[in-house]
Amino acid sequence: KASLEHDELETGFRTHTCGALRITDVGSRVTLSGWVQQARDMNHFAFVDLRDRHGITQCVFLNEKDGDAASLARYEAAKKLGREFVLKVQGKVVERSNKNKQRATGDIEVLVDSLEVITESLTPPFLIQDKTDGGETVRMEFRYLD
Repeated sequence: KASLEHDELETGFRTHTCGALRITDVGSRVTLSGWVQQARDMNHFAFVDLRDRHGITQCVFLNEKDGDAASLARYEAAKKLGREFVLKVQGKVVERSNKNKQRATGDIEVLVDSLEVITESLTPPFLIQDKTDGGETVRMEFRYLD
């Protein structure tokens, strides 16, 4: 497997891949692009697991009721994100309080201050990931997704 340097992966859509960020990146301002793997609304904040071919990074959208209108608008937009939406996010890398040892990026998350929905998507008929919930018949019917 060939190893690519960070500079080779930086584009106008990203400064890092979704699998590249580590605890040493805390405090950095980053731009990530990828597909929504999962979105969860926790009332005070929303989590979005953003994925590309290199990995998954958790992104956080704060619901700052006393904050600025832009922060609240980002949170409201994050609540409406569906699986496989394509996003570009910008924000600051922060250390996670609840680390996920199952993920290479599990020590950090991105506190989002800019959200761009590049493409919306209909909800796919099954999860597009290694461990999918799609049966063989459905996966054959939609094999171009698998």
